[in-house]
Amino acid sequence: MLSERVMGISPSATISLNAKAKELAKSGEKVFNFTVGEPDFNTPENIQNAAIEAIKRNESHYTPSAGIAELRKAIVQKFRRENNIDYAENQIVVSNGAKDSLYNISMALLNPGDEVIIPKPAWVSFKEQVKMAGGKPVFVETDEKFRPIPEEIAKAAKKKTKYLILNYPSNPTGATLSKNDLKRIADAALEKNFIVVSDEVYEHFLYDGKTHTSFASLSEEVKDITITVNAVSKSYAMTGWRIGFLACRTEISNAISDMQSHSISAPCSIAQWAAVEALNGKQESVGKMLQEFDSRRKYVFRHLNEIDGIKCTEPEGAFYVFPNIEGTFNRKIKDSVAFCEKMLDEARVALVPGEAFEAPGFVRISFAASIEDLKAGIERIKETVKKMK
Repeated sequence: MLSERVMGISPSATISLNAKAKELAKSGEKVFNFTVGEPDFNTPENIQNAAIEAIKRNESHYTPSAGIAELRKAIVQKFRRENNIDYAENQIVVSNGAKDSLYNISMALLNPGDEVIIPKPAWVSFKEQVKMAGGKPVFVETDEKFRPIPEEIAKAAKKKTKYLILNYPSNPTGATLSKNDLKRIADAALEKNFIVVSDEVYEHFLYDGKTHTSFASLSEEVKDITITVNAVSKSYAMTGWRIGFLACRTEISNAISDMQSHSISAPCSIAQWAAVEALNGKQESVGKMLQEFDSRRKYVFRHLNEIDGIKCTEPEGAFYVFPNIEGTFNRKIKDSVAFCEKMLDEARVALVPGEAFEAPGFVRISFAASIEDLKAGIERIKETVKKMK
């Protein structure tokens, strides 16, 4: 009865594990849920008020498929101000979150059998979206700091390669890319003639003085082969508002806008007005979140590395750590799925196994949780690992 397309996909491991943790919490148990891929902060008040005002103005009707002009203008200005990229308003398509933008890209660009290069570890939905569109995910290795290797990307590029997905700072690893890294990847893309989909939703969460360079800002030639994906979700604690956007050459943006007119019609009108305020309004909340995340990052990184059998690379961005836990394995716990099951069943700590990200032997831990919960949860992990020896 179900289509082959649907039968071939796997549910999102991050969402399903988060749901399981919430079910346990509903029963009255204290569960330390470190699966969540969203800031644990409230949407800033000025953004909330903008949505309320939009409701009062009766901004409650269909909008253009690509988004209201005011939001597309704000996105153009954001790209110029923060990323040094000059896009036109008709090159912007607003969607129901960055995930929706990425799905639209796969549906607009892929023919059956087309290949998409994905550096791993990789966010759970990259692979599944490519498969749903009839494409073939081609995974390539990253270096010891989880950074994509340009030579591996070039080697993987074939006649059927349609695009490469870059995600930096990375979910799940927190790794980011320098301008020199990006230039080397751009050289490979130009030489091998494939598009680069640059997912930059965590751009504002970088630590230790690191700065973000947008892939499309490298040159006009590179911009022409780039689809930049971003959102207000992470930077402004607006994950539930579902507003993301992409920017690219007009041929692609027009096609995606037309396609979107037959799927979602248009993103939520009220959420779009809230996003205008997010981009145009005061930005203090972003810096405050970054400061809080940084202190948590340092705590989690230090204390995880004190646990026997766990090795953690210091994340450079985003709000995740991605430790290797192979040193904890025993006769019963032989992979990270079993490790995560044990942590949830015995320690009541919810983590995401590395298998979800094409990285067995690792787990993803989100530090988008209070420092008190992080301290208590890591202590529970430590005690449970001790019992596994």
